[in-house]
Amino acid sequence: MAGIFGPVDGLGGQAMEPLVRLMTGAITHRGPDADGLWTDPEAGIGLGHRRLSILDLSPAGAQPMQSQGGRFAIAYNGEIYNFPALRQQLEQRHGAIEWRGHSDTEILVECFAREGIQATLDKVDGMFAIALFDRQKRELTLIRDAFGEKPMHYGFWKGALLFGSELHSFEAIPGFRPSMNLDALGSFFKYSYIPGPASIWQGVLKLPPAHLVTFSQQDIAAQQMPKPQAWWDMTGDALQSIGRQFGGSLDQAVIEAERLVLAGTSRRMVSDVPLGAFLSGGIDSSLTVAMMQASTDRPVRTFSIGMAEDGFDESPAAAAVAQHLGTDHTELVLTPEQVQDAIPGISGVHDEPFADSSQVPTYLVSQMARRDVTVALSGDGGDEIFGGYNRYFQGPRVWNRAASLPAPLRRAVGAAIGSIPGGLVNGVVRTLGPLAPRELSAGRAAEKLQKLARVMSMPNEAAFHDRLLATSDHPESILSCGTDMARLPDRLDPRAAGLTFAERAMLVDTANYMPDDVLVKVDRAAMAVSLETRTPYLDRDLFRFAWSLPAAMRAGNGEGKTILRELLYRHVPRELVDRPKAGFAIPVGRWLRTGLRDWAESELSSDALGDSGLLNTAVIRERWEEHLTGKRDHETMLWNVLMFQAWHRRQTERAPD
Repeated sequence: MAGIFGPVDGLGGQAMEPLVRLMTGAITHRGPDADGLWTDPEAGIGLGHRRLSILDLSPAGAQPMQSQGGRFAIAYNGEIYNFPALRQQLEQRHGAIEWRGHSDTEILVECFAREGIQATLDKVDGMFAIALFDRQKRELTLIRDAFGEKPMHYGFWKGALLFGSELHSFEAIPGFRPSMNLDALGSFFKYSYIPGPASIWQGVLKLPPAHLVTFSQQDIAAQQMPKPQAWWDMTGDALQSIGRQFGGSLDQAVIEAERLVLAGTSRRMVSDVPLGAFLSGGIDSSLTVAMMQASTDRPVRTFSIGMAEDGFDESPAAAAVAQHLGTDHTELVLTPEQVQDAIPGISGVHDEPFADSSQVPTYLVSQMARRDVTVALSGDGGDEIFGGYNRYFQGPRVWNRAASLPAPLRRAVGAAIGSIPGGLVNGVVRTLGPLAPRELSAGRAAEKLQKLARVMSMPNEAAFHDRLLATSDHPESILSCGTDMARLPDRLDPRAAGLTFAERAMLVDTANYMPDDVLVKVDRAAMAVSLETRTPYLDRDLFRFAWSLPAAMRAGNGEGKTILRELLYRHVPRELVDRPKAGFAIPVGRWLRTGLRDWAESELSSDALGDSGLLNTAVIRERWEEHLTGKRDHETMLWNVLMFQAWHRRQTERAPD
């Protein structure tokens, strides 16, 4: 989805229609089945859409689409899962409606037309990025779903408002060459992604999750950027849910969790095209597949990626879960050579610098799944909603112990821990085997100790949590230009100040890390191969239930996601899934010293590092040498630089206008 609102005189001398087609042509991968265009020349608006046909494969489901009265025009990316219920409600309230087809788009635009924007959003269960034009008021409203599953970018360029799913659409406009947002770039080198609402381009914004923004023709004429408004109060819902704490037993909570997860999963299985699921063998994806298998009498298609490295290969666990549940399972075990071959393609997937290394297996498992299915369910969101990350329950313990020490001593302890060679740490852990601490036995011991070293010197709890989320040591030293290395945007409502460390961290992650890292990774990787992903855990009813649970049902016995674990144990034997959390990463540090070394050396040479004029070549070269010798483990910082280099090269290779 992409479009333009406003005069196009400054956009290369072309008319509205060819410009919008350029924008949608740049995102053909998001919808290869058909393209659509709607314009209102008098109002100065053009909406474009690329269709990935999932529901109502007929022309009746094509976008952009107008409401029956002609007042509203819509183009949107995503799915509305409860559209049958919405259709029934519309017919009950407004009488018989002469439907043109059975697509969710038609029901959505009629809801907006007959019920209003806020009333419709209050009822909708779905993932979406919506452009809705009101022809009567001549207003454009951009809307993003509750958790940020689908992206929405917008910004002024040469007098017109550009908007769309990806920045690739903006780059298709002749002459689009805004300044790079150096503060956003600084944040990238700190977190491995760019936190919203900023983007890599100055003046281009990301619409926050659960927000909408409305532009009038007066706003366009004045080049005025209205403030986005929240259409859903996530923090308020969480606080109200805590106040209505679930009063039942653990067994009763598991029964209610199963009802909600099963219902959400079943709604996300509605499709007119083949459907499957990603399966890592972890809690979230295993439970998703178990609920899918409980909803159908046919084997679910499941897909997993393994690593040819100890401590990173979850494919045997995924295969065991698949066998127990009776799925039709496919797996691929990656080698460094396959990763290197995939990197050129991956660098083009992301429309701004992005360096979560799990982007590689996510892209490759999406590519593999797309050969057999068009829709895949994933387990994303379970960690943020149900408290699965180690930092939620280990963080307070570490901070309380660290805070009891004088600040100079904390800094000294952190420096001592950070000076331990990463290769030595990993070697000791491998030697100890089952005797090693459980938290260090999942193949990433050096990385975890480096993170502990970084957080020891933090002055307060907020800075401590922010440092837990940072991926690089001294990110400010990577850039040769000055940038603002501020903490993540504070999307945490002051009302949440009285919550526990874990609760505040979960809300911050749900508002920041999840939409700007996890969901970006999945959306771009899957959409690059024209695969739609759906996430059962990102459901507002399930969110409210999770926040109503007592703390012990979220993180009991030092482990997160207690309620999801207990539910999964009713479908899959405990021994198949009860193991340390490994994530979906690749052994970047090890492979940079071995199979990826030649490629990395070419990208990290002094000449290559100097191409952008933005990087501190001496510092990066020093850390590269430290990493190669095993003196220090700089894998995340180096991967950040490598992914920036790949993105920057693509920008310089863009055809000049």
